Amino acid sequence: MNILEVKDLNINFGGITAIDNLNFSVKKGEILGVIGPNGAGKTTLYNTITGIYKPSKGDIFLNNKKITGTKPYKISRLGIARTFQNIRLFNSLTVLENILVGRVSELKKLVKLNPYMKEVFDILEVVGLEKVINNMASDLPYGQQRKVEIARALALSPKVLLLDEPAAGMNNYEKQDLKNLINILREDFNITVLIIEHDMGVIMNLCDRILVLDYGKKIAEGSSEEISNDANVIKAYMGKGIKEI
Repeated sequence: MNILEVKDLNINFGGITAIDNLNFSVKKGEILGVIGPNGAGKTTLYNTITGIYKPSKGDIFLNNKKITGTKPYKISRLGIARTFQNIRLFNSLTVLENILVGRVSELKKLVKLNPYMKEVFDILEVVGLEKVINNMASDLPYGQQRKVEIARALALSPKVLLLDEPAAGMNNYEKQDLKNLINILREDFNITVLIIEHDMGVIMNLCDRILVLDYGKKIAEGSSEEISNDANVIKAYMGKGIKEI
C-alpha cells in the first residue's frame, strides 16, 4: 500500500524549473533514499511535500488524500514531519525543551502536558538522549544535535518522516548509530522514511529503494544495486561510480 504519492509534479521559480514532471510513490513502512547532485531539486521536493512551496502543476497524496497546497501546519498534523539540512535547534533551550517545542501547538492546555511527557521521555530514550535531557542544546556534540532534531520531528507522531542529510558531519560511529535508529523507527514504530543523503555508504546500506534526481527530473529509481550500475546515474555524477562518491 502506498502511503505517499507524487504525481506529475512541477515546480517553477520564474523561468527556472526546479522539479520537472516528477512521479513516484512510497510504500508504507519503506525507507526511500533521495539522491542527486547539488541543485537536483531534492530539498525543493521536501519543501513541496511539506507545504512550504505550492506546486506549479501536479498533486501530492498522503494515504490517498490529496494534500497539494495544504498549509504546512496542517500537513504536519496529517502525519508528515521533517528535519532540515542545516540544524535548526533553539540553542538557548534544553534538549527537553527543544522536544516539547515540537508539539507546542498541541499543548494548548497545561492539563495536556503531563500525559504527553511520557511520550517525550520515550522518544528521548529511543534516540539515545535520555541522559542529556537537561543539557543545553548548544552544548551537545554535532551528532547528538542531529538526534535532537530527529526527536523533535518524532514528537509530532509522524506517519512519514523526511530526513534531509542527517548524516552530514557525522563520524562513522555516529552514522552507524543513525542507521540503527532509522531501522528502529521503521520496524518498531511503523514510520515510513524518506532520506536525502550524500553519503552513499548510508544510502546503499539502509534504503529499500533509491530515487535519483538531476535538474529536477527523475533519472533513475530502484534498488541500491540497480542504481549503482545505472548509466544515467553515473553520468549525473560526472562519470564516477556511484559507490565512489
